[in-house]
Amino acid sequence: MKPIISASECASESAGPRPPVLLDIRYRLGGPHGRPEYDAGHIPGAVFVDLEAELAGPAGAGGRHPLPDPESFGAVMRRAGVSQDTPVVVYDGGQGWAAARCWWMLRWTGHQDVRVLDGGLAAWTGELSTEPPRPAEGDFVPVPGAVPLLDADGAAALARSGLLLDARAAERYRGEVEPIDRVAGHIPGAVSAPTSENVEEDGRLRPEEALADRFKGLGAGDGREVGVYCGSGVSAAHEVLALAVAGIPAALYTGSWSEWSADASRPVATGPDPS
Repeated sequence: MKPIISASECASESAGPRPPVLLDIRYRLGGPHGRPEYDAGHIPGAVFVDLEAELAGPAGAGGRHPLPDPESFGAVMRRAGVSQDTPVVVYDGGQGWAAARCWWMLRWTGHQDVRVLDGGLAAWTGELSTEPPRPAEGDFVPVPGAVPLLDADGAAALARSGLLLDARAAERYRGEVEPIDRVAGHIPGAVSAPTSENVEEDGRLRPEEALADRFKGLGAGDGREVGVYCGSGVSAAHEVLALAVAGIPAALYTGSWSEWSADASRPVATGPDPS
């Protein structure tokens, strides 16, 4: 099953005999809270999920957006109507990062049928609703570990033995700017691969073949183990999604640069070269 779904396919499935659970994950780093936008209009039946409060634990040693407690995440998903055997479609305002975070978390905790709405709400041409849905309680019970997860030591090792991709903007990778974290630069050995280069101008992911060519050009392929990190494990989830569309499995380092750079004992590289 493809990890993405088009707006037309989503509309068709929503009107069919086995409609997906729809989750609205509108979120912008440093921007206003997504709930007012959701209240002003969302895809009919979609349940709002708060990224910072429900898809992340308290910021601290694990970075700005560490993984939440699995039991708490499961409770959020069940309240949204998610069951083990129901299809799920997640979307956000169009950037795709927040939706991909929820997609990755559901995949990591064992859900087998979850897709991201390609292009997000901006791609949706149907009517919007201001009515909050009241879904029946789901039965989804998270079982973490279904897809690979990296910690800081694992990311450092993969940068040496495989391919570790840095999904942040290239200027942050090079260490020229750092608007958020304590130190500028990148994990030694990581390769710059900005998430922004995975999408078209309209916010949809580039075609499968184009993504495969991009990642192969960065060193993926031939069974090489691949991992991804970003600032705090959100935009990197979108890169893992793009890699999945290209047919390349990848691990996510959720702590990412916010965790790595907070530890003064960890090495930092700057400039355009990985090392």
